[in-house]
This record gives sequence, C-alpha cells and structure tokens, in this order.
Amino acid sequence: MQARDGYYSVRLAQGARDLAAAQRLRYRVFVEELGGDGPLVDHANRLERDAFDPLVDHLILVDARRDAAALEDVVGVYRLLPGSRLPPGGRFYSEGEFDLTALKSCGRPLLELGRSCVDPAHRGGTAMVHLWNGLADYVLSQGIEILFGVASFHGTDPEALAQPLSLLHYNHLSPDGLRVRATGPHATALDRLPADRLDRKVAMLAMPALIKAYLRLGGHVGEGAFVDHDFNTTDVCLVMDTQRMSVRHRDYYTRRADPE
Repeated sequence: MQARDGYYSVRLAQGARDLAAAQRLRYRVFVEELGGDGPLVDHANRLERDAFDPLVDHLILVDARRDAAALEDVVGVYRLLPGSRLPPGGRFYSEGEFDLTALKSCGRPLLELGRSCVDPAHRGGTAMVHLWNGLADYVLSQGIEILFGVASFHGTDPEALAQPLSLLHYNHLSPDGLRVRATGPHATALDRLPADRLDRKVAMLAMPALIKAYLRLGGHVGEGAFVDHDFNTTDVCLVMDTQRMSVRHRDYYTRRADPE
C-alpha cells in the first residue's frame, strides 16, 4: 500500500515498534486531546492500549518526515478486527456497549473498525483518504461484506447532542436484519427530539467528520447510543453493508490515489 504523497505510506503494523507508535498516536488523540482514559492506558509511556490490541490488525499511515525513533512517524490509525479471527466464544470490542446479535447471526463476513484517528497536523488533507484506500484494499483481500464499529461524539451529555443523535435516529437507522442495539446501564435513546423539531443544518454541523463520511458511503447506525464516561464520549454503532452501496459510493470508497 503506497500513498500518492511521497512521504506517506499506508501499511499494516508489523512488530512491537509499529504497535507502540500506533498506541502513542492514540494516546495523543484519545487521552491528551479528548480526555479519555482506561484501565490499560500507560500514562508513563503515553500509550493508549487495551486487551484487544494483540488480536487486531492496525492499519497505519506513516509520515517519513516525522521522527520514527520517538514513535511520532505514525500519523493515522485504523484498528481492524475480522470476525474470522475471534476465538470460540470471543467478543468484539463493540459488545461492551452494543448487542451485536443481529450482525453475528447474519452469516456474512464481518469486520469491526475501531480506534480511528489522525494526528491534528494531518487533518483536513489527504490523510484520511489514504487510510480509506488502505481499508478498501484490506476489505477486498479479506472478502469482507459488513463493516461496523463504534463512532463517537465528544462529551457525555446526550441532551447537548440532541440534534445530531435525533437525525441519526430518524434518517439513518440500520435495516432490521443488521440493527444492533445499545445495551447496559449507560445506554440511552437517539430520538431525543420529536421529528418536527429536527434542524438538519444544525444537526450536520454538530456531526463528527468520520460519522458524516460513513453516512455519505451509505452507512447506518444501530438503535440507541452508549455514554462512555472513561473516554468522555457518546457512542453510536455504525454499520455499512458493502453490497448495498450505490455505484457512486462504491467508487468513492475504492478509489485509489494516483501513482507518483
């Protein structure tokens, strides 16, 4: 996987150094920038990590201009967990927040996406496009049909997010056969406003860029949200069926950067 910009490359993490660099970026974004925490976060070494890291693939965006010795060269990350990799009785990360029965019983190849982040200095440019292209390569090589994962709003007050959460409920719920549901004591409703009080412009302005990107690709959300106090977020579960993508969406998702 080679990105168009000569200093960028996209590849799967290989070995302990790559993993530590990915966890270092996650720390900068999820802990330092967004105020998150967790039982396995290593504050002394500035690494955001959890029990799923040994099981997943990390898709990383590397900037050759950055300092590799200081673990600063990884500027974008996607964490990928194919359903085929789960051990017997194993669980996806999302199952800590959502009931995934509908997905796990659908009989189709699944891929859980998570911990997606880009270094602040690389946002607004081509970095996310390169990661999406690398993700498309991975999906095609693994024969994946259903992509899903937790996506987050910053903050733990669902009422402050009433407009975007309600928009997701009324306009972007997953089909019944693929509809996951928020579960547990921190689950909360998406439909916080009646439909006639929904302001689409206000809702979209408050929608995180990653969620908007999934919606443009034909993605949907499960029922309900989950308030994650450890990570200072309100989470929804996004689901994307690659077979339901329109031609326009599929072309966007699978487009490649031009060679140098």
